[in-house]
Amino acid sequence: MSQFATTPILRIAYEDGGPKDGPPVLLLHGWPDDPRTYDAVVPALQAAGFRTIVPYLRGFGATSFLSDTTPRSGEMVAMAQDAVDLADALALKTFAVVGHDWGARIAYVLAATFPECVTRIAALSVGWAPGELSTPSLEQVRKYWYQWFMATKRGKETVRRDPKSFARIQWETWAPQGWFSEEEFAATAKSFENPDWPDITLHSYTVRWGEAAKDPRHGDLDRRAMATRSISVPTLMIQGGADGVTLAATTDGKDKYFTGGYRRVVLDGVGHFPTREAPDAVNKLLLAFLKA
Repeated sequence: MSQFATTPILRIAYEDGGPKDGPPVLLLHGWPDDPRTYDAVVPALQAAGFRTIVPYLRGFGATSFLSDTTPRSGEMVAMAQDAVDLADALALKTFAVVGHDWGARIAYVLAATFPECVTRIAALSVGWAPGELSTPSLEQVRKYWYQWFMATKRGKETVRRDPKSFARIQWETWAPQGWFSEEEFAATAKSFENPDWPDITLHSYTVRWGEAAKDPRHGDLDRRAMATRSISVPTLMIQGGADGVTLAATTDGKDKYFTGGYRRVVLDGVGHFPTREAPDAVNKLLLAFLKA
């Protein structure tokens, strides 16, 4: 059952479990997903003595904005600030981060800009490089069709008209067929009923390519994130070898950007959702990393 924490901008819904005095681990989901992506991971972490905190990101589930006038920013720096605000609300001085997809991007921002708070990060399905995103290879551009579509008027109308169908086609094409059930998708798709989900989604995928304005309230954090040349926090990167959206080759060769220890593991035959597709393999990697 969700609990709630009030931060300067949000009322954040989150799930909290495991020993209260255990080392805290913040688990951040991606898009289009929600905390259910960690359902097979959380029990293993809790059994190992970790406290798990799994929030619904802004625009998902029961997380809501305190003000109607707050820009519905989908910037990763905005969501990194949300994570820090949640940690402050829960009186967490330091914490580890496990992040998938958007959650991985948020984890990188946290490690780059709040290294004194983050003990280590595990990032799934997304790599990191300093500075603004570069134009992808044409092969990766083709996989990112949905991002370019959302930059158009008709794309925006499609997301607003039928968000669940738009999310569903990503699930169907980002991993080998047969990896999820109707019940599994339906359980997570409830989070896409949040009235802010379309705005957060659209802004996130347009602002990252310079097709939308950034929220000035996060300008200082954004400048710090963009200026960071390397990450000093110990990092584990888990990549699905059969990822249908983030090509495995795009996350290779990133170790040069990490000065505090870095390991990349490719899971053969696994798509974009390793925590759902191969939880046993993910848990083994996470436990060894988090206990190190």
